[in-house]
Amino acid sequence: MRLVFCGTPQFAVPTLKELLHAGHDIQLVVTQPDRPSGRGMQLVAPPVKQAALEAGLALVQPEKIRNNTEFRAQLEAIQPEAIIVVAYGRIIPKWMRDLPGYGNLNLHASLLPKYRGAAPIQWAVANGEPVTGATTMRIDEGLDTGDMLLQRELPIAPDQTAEDIFPRLAEMGAPLMVETLEGLQAGTITPKRQDDSLATLAPILKREDGLVDFARPAMQIYNRWRGFQPWPGAYTQFRGKKLVLHRMIPMELRGEESVPGEARVDRDRLFIDCGENSRIEVFEVQPEGKKRMAVGDFLRGYQLKSGDRLG
Repeated sequence: MRLVFCGTPQFAVPTLKELLHAGHDIQLVVTQPDRPSGRGMQLVAPPVKQAALEAGLALVQPEKIRNNTEFRAQLEAIQPEAIIVVAYGRIIPKWMRDLPGYGNLNLHASLLPKYRGAAPIQWAVANGEPVTGATTMRIDEGLDTGDMLLQRELPIAPDQTAEDIFPRLAEMGAPLMVETLEGLQAGTITPKRQDDSLATLAPILKREDGLVDFARPAMQIYNRWRGFQPWPGAYTQFRGKKLVLHRMIPMELRGEESVPGEARVDRDRLFIDCGENSRIEVFEVQPEGKKRMAVGDFLRGYQLKSGDRLG
């Protein structure tokens, strides 16, 4: 099929490569402009750009697409049969949705209609879901509201983080997009409308999402920590400064009541009380302005003792 591919981060790269491997004719790759990154704020090319250049594909990086007449003329000259969109990071305008016969096809990293939005993997893990997946869908004017084409499930292990799930879903979703194109060509896929009454949202993450509320149950705090890896993570306040919690496990208490936010120290071990008679044990922390360290080193250096409060 004659295609245009739109994508930006590493998550989109496996789909681009799988489409090429399946013999599709990718006439143009569209990705976001290079952005400054790191301490030196050097311009860094998006992973999709790097993959496209390695494959010798034509590439454009428009800053805006809605009213970009040059970009529109370029796509209209190609007359793609489908436009593939994977984590591109731009709203697809109506003229672009209307251009190809098979539509604009999106790989979304959730089992729609659950987790519509910018951070579906993170929120699925943060909410303690036992399973997530990938959905191919036809883009319409809404936020991930288009007709679904194919779905595949992926279990989430209790100790997996969002960082663990990203590459697995990317690799699973790539052949799903190839299957979707084959099914559309063969007429074997019937688009299915989403049930809006079952929809949940996965909004873009904010720094404050990582702030730990110790009034929550320990399992909820642990799941949010798993979901918000690598950013915004999980952090609290200790003696007026930020303290990042890097590794933890939850536990329930029997026969004693928890005082949310209160520390319990047992030699080189740190426990923090949480809501609903629960507690987390923390293994690694990072005080503000310091390196990541084992909790035993932190306890010795900061003289933390039982009864001290965090948060």
